[in-house]
Amino acid sequence: MKTLIATLALASIAAPVWAAPQTVTLSVPGMTCGACPITVRTALKRVPGVEKVNIDESQKLVAVTFDNTKATIQKLTKATEDAGYPSSVKP
Repeated sequence: MKTLIATLALASIAAPVWAAPQTVTLSVPGMTCGACPITVRTALKRVPGVEKVNIDESQKLVAVTFDNTKATIQKLTKATEDAGYPSSVKP
């Protein structure tokens, strides 16, 4: 029994931190033309850890699924801003 407890304790210490996918919806009001979503998608896909980008052009919303051990919401909004499309988290 002590061996099992010691093994479990060691495994919990040595185990890697598992990524937890997180999804955030960004409001990008500057997406006003057909090329805008392409630029926004490309900028977000370049952020390490971004797994999926879904864009609703009519609502000017972008749902981003990302690995929260590699990316942050701040990195996502910075990526869109650097591409010329400031964004904010939709509440």
